[in-house]
Amino acid sequence: MSDHPRSYLVLASQRSGSTLLVESLRATGVAGEPQEFFQYLPSTSLAPQPREWFAGVEDESILRLLAPLDPGTPATETSVQWRDRIRAAGRSNNGVWGGKLMWNQTPLLTEWADGLPDRTGADLLSAIHDVVGDDVLLVHVRREDTVAQAVSMWRAVQTQVWRGSADPEVDARAEYNADGIAHLHRILVEQERSWTQWFAEAGVTPLEVSFGELAADTTGQVGRVLGALGLDPALAPPPALKRQGDSRSDDWIDRYRAERVSA
Repeated sequence: MSDHPRSYLVLASQRSGSTLLVESLRATGVAGEPQEFFQYLPSTSLAPQPREWFAGVEDESILRLLAPLDPGTPATETSVQWRDRIRAAGRSNNGVWGGKLMWNQTPLLTEWADGLPDRTGADLLSAIHDVVGDDVLLVHVRREDTVAQAVSMWRAVQTQVWRGSADPEVDARAEYNADGIAHLHRILVEQERSWTQWFAEAGVTPLEVSFGELAADTTGQVGRVLGALGLDPALAPPPALKRQGDSRSDDWIDRYRAERVSA
C-alpha cells in the first residue's frame, strides 16, 4: 500500500455507524461515491431481505413482523462486468474510490471475484485487491454496544428503513421482541468476531473507527480517513445523517438488558 491509497473499503457489521461514515465521506465530494456494493444476492439482485436474516427461524411471533420475500431477478452480469460497474460507480471525479463491506457479504465478494480471468488467489484479501485494487485503505467501524446495535437492526428489519426516519405509521407497527433481538445480536457479535479473526490471520491492520468516537465527533473521524487518503481533513463536513435511535429504541434496549442480559 502506498502512503496515500486512492481507494478505501469500510469493513463493518450492520447498524455499526458505517453508513454515517461513508455518507459523510461522500458529502466531501472528493472521497468517492461509497456504496454497499457487495450486499446484492446473485439469485435475486436484492440485498438480504428481512426474512432472510431469520433463515431457519419458525417462531411466528417473529415472522409475522417481517415482510414477505420478494423473488427479485437473477443477476446476469459477468464478473468482469460486475467489477467494471462497481469501480466506475464508486469513484469520484478526482479518481478516489469508496465502498463498504459487511462480513456476511464476504462470500458474495469472493464468489464474484472467482469469476475474474485475472484472479490472483482464493482468499478474501486477494478478492478485495482483485476487485478494488491493490492500493486500498481498509477502515474498520465497530459498535461497542452490541445490544443497542441489535435493537437498531431489529427495528430496521421491521420497518425496512435503514437511514432517516420511518413513516410514523410504519414505525408504529414495529414491535419489541426479545427473541428477534437475540437472534440478530448473535449474528452481529459473530460478524465482529470474524472480522477480528480475519485481521489477525490475514495480517491486516485497518484504520479503526469506533461508533462512540464517530457519534461524538463525526467530522473528526471523517477527517482521519481523509488524511489517510492524502486528502485535506478540513474538507470533512458536519454529520451527513441524523441519529435514527430515539426514546423508543432506548426503551427497548433497557428492556432487553433487564430481561436477557441481567438474567
